[in-house]
Amino acid sequence: MTRILPLILATLALAPPSAWCKPPLADVHVHFKWSQEDVTTPQQAVDILIDNDIALAVVIGTPAEYALRLERLAPDRVVPIWSPYRTSGDWSSWAYDKGVVERARQAIESGVYQGIGELHLIGGFTPNWGSAVIAGLAEIAAEFDVPMMLHTEMSRSDYMLGLCEAYPDVRFLWAHAGAILPPQQVADVMTRCPNLWAELSARDPWRFVNNPIVDRNNVLLPEWRKLIETFPTRFMLGSDPVWPVDNLDSWDQADTGWQEYGRFVGFHRQWLERVPAHLAKKLSLDNAVAFWGSE
Repeated sequence: MTRILPLILATLALAPPSAWCKPPLADVHVHFKWSQEDVTTPQQAVDILIDNDIALAVVIGTPAEYALRLERLAPDRVVPIWSPYRTSGDWSSWAYDKGVVERARQAIESGVYQGIGELHLIGGFTPNWGSAVIAGLAEIAAEFDVPMMLHTEMSRSDYMLGLCEAYPDVRFLWAHAGAILPPQQVADVMTRCPNLWAELSARDPWRFVNNPIVDRNNVLLPEWRKLIETFPTRFMLGSDPVWPVDNLDSWDQADTGWQEYGRFVGFHRQWLERVPAHLAKKLSLDNAVAFWGSE
């Protein structure tokens, strides 16, 4: 178990129900980046998590040490994971950087970081999943039993399927539940890869707008509800506070994702109210605590 999860579990156990304005949530896809710090301080980010009743926040720093700024302020709430990204363009070039594997090993060996990611695997920028960098990171994840968070953005699920089958000892967390993929393709990969979990960040009306998971009344679409009910312990929630999404890591415009945080989390709270209580409890908190607390 990570060194942070016991603190989170203890906090939840000691807090009376009245201490929470809303049911506590786990947010497993949080960013704190160089392009956000001009408009959001670490303390402001932590205050936003508290104000939104986030009991567990998995934070990705760009550079990686930015996640530790939040963890130091809220060690009972924040789980930092290691990212290879150091500058704005690394999301498209990290897989070709031969130094990534050694930096990852040093970071995970330190015990400070509890996972690896978010790793963008985008069509046109991504090598074969057997490349030295990807294989090296998978080896580290398996050796230290830490999850890898992957963002795939292709029109088919083949790449994710090949990767999770190639590394069966790695626990993968699929960002955005496959991004643009329909639920049928997500279901196929999850059926064939028991080592794969998925999170639903950015599957809201403002990001992956052409691939919604809810209808106009914020009710889960039947095919998405069926998928989640088929794998009730393998889905989690996330906010992915990046905004504006069409101006990613711009050098001349601050990322105001934290100023949008309430509506990103509010989206999940709305559709959770319309699923059975036992399922909502798993999705909102239990699955994330079990996943990030795995030994």
